[in-house]
Amino acid sequence: MAEQFNLFAESEDSGQDVPDSASSEPRTLFFDLETQKSAGEVGGWSNSHLMKLAVGVVWDSREKEYFTFLEDQADQLAQKLRSADLVVGFNVIGFDYSVLQPYASFDLHEINTFDMLIDVHKKLGFRVSLNHLAQHTLKAEKSADGLLSLQWYKEGKIDKIVEYCKKDVEITRDLFLFGEKNGFVNYESRDRGVQKLPVDWKVAQLIGTPATDPKRPPA
Repeated sequence: MAEQFNLFAESEDSGQDVPDSASSEPRTLFFDLETQKSAGEVGGWSNSHLMKLAVGVVWDSREKEYFTFLEDQADQLAQKLRSADLVVGFNVIGFDYSVLQPYASFDLHEINTFDMLIDVHKKLGFRVSLNHLAQHTLKAEKSADGLLSLQWYKEGKIDKIVEYCKKDVEITRDLFLFGEKNGFVNYESRDRGVQKLPVDWKVAQLIGTPATDPKRPPA
């Protein structure tokens, strides 16, 4: 992760107050979660609503900090997401919301959400993973994988899951911000090598865009 953009280091690490002007800025929440159970344990990806929340992590663009939620705080996580002007994730609509929905007191699809996976899939015509885009765009990669996270849950190593989920949120955030700033992300084509994929990821334009549910399994 050393080469990844450290766009918010001063706000996160220095303890300095965020300027008052931040309170009037749109609240963009970058979100990811990890589950207690695998697809195999619940009868397939179509039953992701049965996987149960292990850890959910949000990075708040207005407060410039991470928020972590365990299963007994799942409704608080849902309410936090509801407070956003825009939630950004990778397969968040097709997967993360399905996992979280049983804990929520409202329909999570009411939240204004931008799912990078859906947008990239529409443009390319095929799926690529968050890790693939991060490697070729940010020269960064995920610190672990979902199977290891499931093992950690069974071993009670929740702190490790939290750190892994934070890294995924960090990658999600930085990939989106790179695309917003530069107008493209990179992917690798089998026959043409690394290619630029034009994207139009502007928060101001995405606020108010309704979410759609592709009901696809996670990358």
